[in-house]
Amino acid sequence: MKRQKRDLEQRAYNRGYMAGVKGKSKDSCPLGHRDSWLAGWRAGRYDQWDGYMGVAGVHRLPY
Repeated sequence: MKRQKRDLEQRAYNRGYMAGVKGKSKDSCPLGHRDSWLAGWRAGRYDQWDGYMGVAGVHRLPY
C-alpha cells in the first residue's frame, strides 16, 4: 500500500490547502478528517492572500 493512502490526515490537509489556494469555499469540506482539511484550507487561503498562487505556492505544501 502506498504511503499516501495510509496517512489520511496529511492527505486531507493537502487537499484542503489546494482548495484554499484555488479560492474555494470552506463549505466544500468533506465530512471525513474535517479538522485537518480546514487547517489546510486556512493555510491555503492565507497563502493566496499573500500572493503564493500557482507554481509559487507549490513549494509551501508539506509533503
